[in-house]
Amino acid sequence: MKRRDIFLAVVVLLSLWQVAAWLVHRPILPSPLEVGVVFVQELQAGLVDHFLVSLWRVVASTLLSILAAVPAGLVLGQSRRLNALFSPLIYLVYPVPKVVFVPIVLLFLGLGDAPKIVIIFLILFFQILVLVRDQAAGLRQELLQSVHSLGAGRRALFRFVYLPASLPAILTALRQSVGTAVAVLYVAELYATQKGLGYYIYLNGSTLFNYPAMYAGIAAMSLLGLGLYFSVDWLEKRFCRWQNVA
Repeated sequence: MKRRDIFLAVVVLLSLWQVAAWLVHRPILPSPLEVGVVFVQELQAGLVDHFLVSLWRVVASTLLSILAAVPAGLVLGQSRRLNALFSPLIYLVYPVPKVVFVPIVLLFLGLGDAPKIVIIFLILFFQILVLVRDQAAGLRQELLQSVHSLGAGRRALFRFVYLPASLPAILTALRQSVGTAVAVLYVAELYATQKGLGYYIYLNGSTLFNYPAMYAGIAAMSLLGLGLYFSVDWLEKRFCRWQNVA
């Protein structure tokens, strides 16, 4: 997507926001300019710390899910026997909204970053696992046989065939999961924590009734999601260049 298109989209959204603020004309919907001023002020008053805590939780859970789900997906994609064994379990667990596990995870893991990371990990893990498994299982047998005829063993096939072929599926899963992961992060940060953008938004909106600061937190969380989304786009252009060839 071109930068000009992104800029125009931002202008349209801000314009609609401003019109809505004029129409509502209540403190619960401040103007973009007012929120922008408060956003800059809050950066020096702790908003950056909340942003970094949330960023750490998302990045840590993403890395853990990739390290766990990619090898598992490739193994299931290569082995029909293992896939047949684990498919019923995946079929049952995959559709369940992982956000329902937030109270359970909090009971077992308590305070701190661990429960938030685990919840996001569960979401990303199954997204990546299913897409990588399906991508690996769908590789053409002629390709595998041709590489195998050159003397490639299972490890070589894993490294030079299955993994590169599944990389687009991994990035697709990440792109699809970014929005959900940030949304679940907000829910997870409402419990048993005093750091993070979710806590910051809830505190200012429901306790302090500081609505401009609340919207500043929403803007920060939106920037977090957009930054992750654009990072995945950059990784795709960097490591999947063949997909961008016309």
